[in-house]
Amino acid sequence: MTAETKIQFGCAPIAWTNDDMPELGGENTFEQCISEMALAGYTGTEIGNKYPRDPETLKKYLDLRNLRVASAWFSAFLTTKPFEETKQAFLEHRDFLHAMGAKVIVVSEQGHSVQGQMDTPVFKGKPVFTDTDWDKLTHGLEALGELANEKGMEIVYHHHMGTGVQTTTEINRLMENTAADKVSLLFDTGHLVFSGENPIEIYQKYQSRIKHIHFKDIRESVAKEVKDNQDSFLTGVKKGVFTVPGDGMIDFDPIMKAISESGYEGWIVVEAEQDPAKANPFEYALKGRRHIDQLMPQKQLI
Repeated sequence: MTAETKIQFGCAPIAWTNDDMPELGGENTFEQCISEMALAGYTGTEIGNKYPRDPETLKKYLDLRNLRVASAWFSAFLTTKPFEETKQAFLEHRDFLHAMGAKVIVVSEQGHSVQGQMDTPVFKGKPVFTDTDWDKLTHGLEALGELANEKGMEIVYHHHMGTGVQTTTEINRLMENTAADKVSLLFDTGHLVFSGENPIEIYQKYQSRIKHIHFKDIRESVAKEVKDNQDSFLTGVKKGVFTVPGDGMIDFDPIMKAISESGYEGWIVVEAEQDPAKANPFEYALKGRRHIDQLMPQKQLI
């Protein structure tokens, strides 16, 4: 079996119903979402706010569509709340994902984050962690990593626009100050390019620690508008800064080659949050999947 055949493709439900702005796609049902994912050719999903939280119930829905759970987002508040609060919420989240068969847990630090604030500029309002914040974050993440390891799982840290871990410098500091066996990295093309980072450099530097991948594209003109207008992250989403691979400014060919050559095993999840009233979720999910297939036409990808 080649390394490429160990890459599995999933789709995130945020294109159908937005977790941060539930009014976007409020009319779209859970069953429509997962049915259209399967119809577009994906075999995995992350978890949205309309998904049943009972493992047996969710498994039945997904099994009917040949879908599995790749992972799900967890908001940590290690820099702003007592560790025990994050720990208890994390254990519940971990156990749910373990019951669903997921191997990785997406973690993002939301202490001081502005990503959910409609009126705060995503660039100029972005938080900058103090040394104390960094200590709380790195020690806390390692502790969460140990809890994940108890179930044979790993945490994958999601660098994200509008948070204290967004830029190359911040990603470097996080990686340099956490143990590789406790903290892995989620590689998100869209957030890196939107922030102004070089995704190939990040991937090549941390490929041994990257255990989960999000593929999203960027509409260059919208990204420039968001920065020039000092828009918030959520405003950028509503304007359409994100789209699926092949529909924006990112060249995914060298990125896919780097991933394949590294021997990556795991999920690549297409995650392009847009207003479903403007960008039909099924149409764009299919467009993203077809573009990915064209990148490696000779490979049998799951």
